Amino acid sequence: MKREVPEVWVRFLLALVGLVLAFAAALFSTVFRESGNLWGTLILASTALLLAVMVGLTTVPYLARRVVGGRARDAFHYEVTRIGVVYVLVIVLISVAAFNTGNNLLYIIVSVMLAAILVSGVASAWVLRDLELDLQLPESVFAHQILLGRFVLKNPRRRLPSFSVHVMAWASHKPAMQWQWVPSVFFFPPGPGRARHWLQVPDRKLRRVPKPQAHAGLFQGSIYFPFVPPGGQLTAELELHFDRRGRYQQEGFGLATRFPFAFLLKTRRVPLAREVIVYPPLLPQETWLQILPSITGEWTSFLRGQGSDLYRIREHLPEDSARYVDWKATAKSGSLKVREFSREDERKLRIIFDNPAPGEVAEADYETAVTLAASLAWHFTLANADVSFAVSGHSGEGKDVHLFLRHLALIAPAVGPSFLEELPPSDAFHLLITARPPAAFPPALRSASYFLPMQSSRAQAAPSGR
Repeated sequence: MKREVPEVWVRFLLALVGLVLAFAAALFSTVFRESGNLWGTLILASTALLLAVMVGLTTVPYLARRVVGGRARDAFHYEVTRIGVVYVLVIVLISVAAFNTGNNLLYIIVSVMLAAILVSGVASAWVLRDLELDLQLPESVFAHQILLGRFVLKNPRRRLPSFSVHVMAWASHKPAMQWQWVPSVFFFPPGPGRARHWLQVPDRKLRRVPKPQAHAGLFQGSIYFPFVPPGGQLTAELELHFDRRGRYQQEGFGLATRFPFAFLLKTRRVPLAREVIVYPPLLPQETWLQILPSITGEWTSFLRGQGSDLYRIREHLPEDSARYVDWKATAKSGSLKVREFSREDERKLRIIFDNPAPGEVAEADYETAVTLAASLAWHFTLANADVSFAVSGHSGEGKDVHLFLRHLALIAPAVGPSFLEELPPSDAFHLLITARPPAAFPPALRSASYFLPMQSSRAQAAPSGR
C-alpha cells in the first residue's frame, strides 16, 4: 500500500538541511579566512550564500503561503524563471566580491539589483490585480469536432492598464504533485545487467508523482493578451477538440505575467469553474448510406395504414376490402388493383438504447453502438421527425435530444433490471440498439422494431408478421 508523505514536511526538512549546510559552510569560510586561504574562503562563502538563497526562493514562500489564510494563499503564485535564476547567480557573485573586497560601489550595485526583484514582484501583482475573466462555451459539443470557445478578459480599473497577460488552465500550469513511497529494488554493485548484481534487496523510494485527476481539463496551453486598456475588455477565441465523449471539468484558470523584467512568473488563480458534457461523435455520411436505407424501408413498411394520403397502388389480396379497389388502375392493367394509404403519424419514431452488463460487449463495439445511437437521434431530429428517446438507467422516455445525448455521453455498461417493461405503450416504430437477440423481447415489441445489434455493424429487422 502506498503511503503519502505531506509535502510541507518534506520541504521543511529539506530547508532545515539546507540551512544547516549553509551555516556550516559560513563557519568554515571564516576559519579559512583566518588561515589566509583565499580560494577556500571564496568557495565556502559562495556555497553558504547560494544555499541560503535557494532555501529562500523554494521553501520560505511555500511555508508562508501555508500559514497565511486561504484567500491570500490562492491569490498569487510565482515561479522563478531561467532569467531570474541567472540574475540571482549574478547577485551572488557580486555579493561575494563585495564581501571580500569591502567595495562600497559593489554593495550599491547589489542593493539596486535586489530592488529590481522587489519592483518586479510589485509590478506583476499590480498588472494582475482586479482583472476579470469569463469563458463562453458552445451549448452542443460533439467529440471529434473542432469548436470555438471565447475568453473575455476585462480590466475594470479606470486608470491602470495591464501588460503581457497569459490565460492558462490552472491544472496544466502546475499539476498537483504528491510524495509517495513506491516499491523499488536495491542492488549491488550498481550498473546495468541483472547478472552482475550479486545483492538484490526489496526497497522503497520516496518519489514525487502527479495526483490523479478525476476528470480531464478543457484545454492545454495558454492565450496571450499583450495589452488590456483601463476600463476595456479583450476577447480571444480558442479551438476546443475532444477525442472522447464524457465529462470535462476545469476548476479554475490562471492569469500569469512576467512583466516587467521576466525574473518571476507570477500567477493569480481565478476560481472560474466550467464543465462541458461532450456528446458522442457523429458518424460520417458513408455510414448513413449503408444503414439508413434498411431503416427507412422497415419504417415505411410499418407505417402503412388507413390515412388520407395515397401510399401506393398494389395487387388485390383476398383480405382487402372492395371499397379500396382502384377501378381506373384495374381497367388499365387488366388485373384487380387496390389503393393503400399512409397513416397520419408516419413520422413517429422511438429510439431505444438497451445498455448491456459489463463484459457482455467488447469496448470497441460498445463505443460504436453509443456513437450509432447518438448519430441516429441527431439525424432524425434534424429531419423534423416525431422522435422520442429511451435509455437504460433513466425511467420513461423523453423528446429532448440533448438530454438523450447527455445520457449517452456519460453512459457505461451497468447491471440493472430491464427498463423496457416500464416504457409507456406507443404506436411508434422502435429503433432498438441492443446486445440481446430479438427473441428475448416481447412479441409486441418485436413486431414494431428494427434491431441494431451491438456485436457487429450489421443491422437486422425482427419478423413483423405482416
